Amino acid sequence: MVIDRGLMAELQAWKQNVQFSRPEDWVFASPVRLGRFPWSYDQVWRVYQKAANAAGIGGIGTHSLRHTYRTWLDSVGTPLGVQQQLMRHADIRTTMNVYGDAATADMAKAHGKVVGLAFNGLQTDCKPS
Repeated sequence: MVIDRGLMAELQAWKQNVQFSRPEDWVFASPVRLGRFPWSYDQVWRVYQKAANAAGIGGIGTHSLRHTYRTWLDSVGTPLGVQQQLMRHADIRTTMNVYGDAATADMAKAHGKVVGLAFNGLQTDCKPS
């Protein structure tokens, strides 16, 4: 799996400023579990719902992020096979039929473009780590 350098830098900066910041700690360590485990889905879902409500778009689930990611991949011209790999779908039909229409460039480049969209529309370059 590839990760955009800009996204990696954001995650590293964030991890330096959290309660559980040792290298062996989880990136998203649960304060409820004293950092010994990552956040549970329920913890993530509650924070996500709170943010969605504050933004005035409540009533959506975290799975909508997968649909958004697929839409952004499509919008930056990512080949369907790369989309399938980035979405981690075993069957291309899932990518095509469940997550939208097919679109038509290289996995690292596409991921960098999507991260750029997420960071206020900025375009970034992704180098495989």
